[in-house]
Amino acid sequence: MNKFNSLDKSYLEQRKITHEICRLFAKSPSKGNLKRIKGLFAQCGDGVIIEAGFHFDYGSQVQIGDRTFININCTMLDAPINEGAISIGDDCLIGPNVQLLTVSHAVNPIERLNKENFAAPITIGNNVWIGAGVIVLAGVSIGDNAVVGAGSIVTKDIAANTVVAGNPAVKIKDI
Repeated sequence: MNKFNSLDKSYLEQRKITHEICRLFAKSPSKGNLKRIKGLFAQCGDGVIIEAGFHFDYGSQVQIGDRTFININCTMLDAPINEGAISIGDDCLIGPNVQLLTVSHAVNPIERLNKENFAAPITIGNNVWIGAGVIVLAGVSIGDNAVVGAGSIVTKDIAANTVVAGNPAVKIKDI
């Protein structure tokens, strides 16, 4: 994980702008407000649907493939550095209230006083289904065609063509 300081003045300004766009979309999920959100992403494929309540911090490191569906109240805590990237493949289903968290803090209380953040990317393959209320932590990759059961907390990589569930998420079966 790499460090960055989210209290840096330029990052604060960038987050303020992004949060305002998210607030506008939550208040009025119109095509125009959705276009503003998609315009902040590094890449947003064709046919992507994002439901109301979507929130993210920066967007500049977020890539979403074609035909992905993001349900209500999705939170992406991305970071403005490469290590804070979120990459979502084609044809994914992201359930309601899913959290993708590339950002973390120091466990050591002395280090945490510096207010620095740590970031590691999240990569989601093609045709992945992430159930309602799932939390995906920094540094995790989820392979193609995987299914993550509702309410799971994903702390480690998930192989392609598997079903996982639980806290922490563990393999249930192969698909």
